[in-house]
Amino acid sequence: MARTTPHDPSPRPPLYRRVADQLLAELEAGTVPPGERLPGERRLAERYGVSRETVRQALEVLRRDGRLSTDRRGSHVALPGPPAGSPAPLVFPVGARSAEPRTGDRGTVVWAPPPPEHAAALGLVPGRPTLMHRFTSAAAGGDGRRTAVTSFSAVALAEVEELARYRDRADGVACAQLRRAYDWMRRAGLTLHHRDTITLQPDTASVRVVRRVHDQYARPLEITDLLVDTRRDALVYEFTLPAAG
Repeated sequence: MARTTPHDPSPRPPLYRRVADQLLAELEAGTVPPGERLPGERRLAERYGVSRETVRQALEVLRRDGRLSTDRRGSHVALPGPPAGSPAPLVFPVGARSAEPRTGDRGTVVWAPPPPEHAAALGLVPGRPTLMHRFTSAAAGGDGRRTAVTSFSAVALAEVEELARYRDRADGVACAQLRRAYDWMRRAGLTLHHRDTITLQPDTASVRVVRRVHDQYARPLEITDLLVDTRRDALVYEFTLPAAG
């Protein structure tokens, strides 16, 4: 007697379709705001445990459905909703007084070995050069002087195109305003976690602030060492948190 196999009315969708559905659910939950860039194919493949070809097919599904748009900088979320604010609520570097440069502010970049503390925090081999940003700020009359030194990790330079461009002009002389650095990181698909350590300097009127920033994969992005003359000044921290639900 012939044996028949029951027909499955709901066959399992292909792997790339399941990845597309999972990614779309995350985007609709707000993991990457409208207009922001998705992580690269390699990182998405690692996240979902699939091949880059599978990720590429999943992205093409969302692109055909109008959920993603692609340009030379990568794939961006095209879901309805307000785009993420620009620039980011936190201005780079820590201690910068406003979103726009002001008289007395000066920033430069240099390609050089960072201080040992910075190299250790960023996982760099001692003596290996990286992009460093030096910032000074003083109010009218020279009061409230602030100096900050930032070192960027290899991850930050690999993931953030705008930062990588500064390597070729890191002469330590030309003015370099990186005030949108945190915004650039966010647009590269990085979630930023800040940890600020504030220490009163003994026998002085200064405060030292050390900021360490890592991404959603616990990879270090930058470390900043800020020294503030607090005799006539104050540090102000402003944070924006999304509403629940």
